[in-house]
Amino acid sequence: MFAEVLAALSKGFLVTLELFGITLVGAIPCGLLICLGSMSKIKPLKAVLRFIIWVIRGTPLMLQLLIIYYGPGLILGSNWWGSGEHGRFIATIVAFIINYACYFSEIFRGGIQAIPVGQQEAGAVLGMTKSQIFFKITLMQVIKRIVPPMSNEIITLVKDTSLSRIIALQELIWAGQAFMKSAGIIWPLFFTGVYYLVFSGILTVVLGKIEKKLDYFKV
Repeated sequence: MFAEVLAALSKGFLVTLELFGITLVGAIPCGLLICLGSMSKIKPLKAVLRFIIWVIRGTPLMLQLLIIYYGPGLILGSNWWGSGEHGRFIATIVAFIINYACYFSEIFRGGIQAIPVGQQEAGAVLGMTKSQIFFKITLMQVIKRIVPPMSNEIITLVKDTSLSRIIALQELIWAGQAFMKSAGIIWPLFFTGVYYLVFSGILTVVLGKIEKKLDYFKV
């Protein structure tokens, strides 16, 4: 029984790991783009993006998952995501990237606004373009400033992946809960906690080392 449980949990963890990785790869650049758009001088674009950020940050991720997965079929009569596990996974990825991109955008915005304006003015005096100032002066310092809050969000993402079971995605918690329903045993759920603790521990160490390496950009 233990070998069967371990195999099922490992399979579920791979889904969790894939969901985590794809979300992170998609949400970080999207968050930066949303941040730049929300700080844009184009007022309609800024207003729309600020409204979207407000809605996403003000509603539960679980609700967003349900709406994104079931909404197209119930409202538009068309299932965008397809059937089966693959369709549920794609819908989950979309929901998670949108959610975390909005959170990351606010972290980026806070980091950018914390950089003294005088540094940008100094870059302009030296003849640097706006893009050169942003990438060579501002962004490097922003990265250092946002690592701690980003680390918190990344650790939260590890645990938030469990919410995907609400649309029956067979991730880690789903795998552990399946044994409780079929065999009437609860101990596999405790082992899911071990997976999360080990994964979160590894990420904490890695992110801590990244933060120390970025001390060069500390101002």
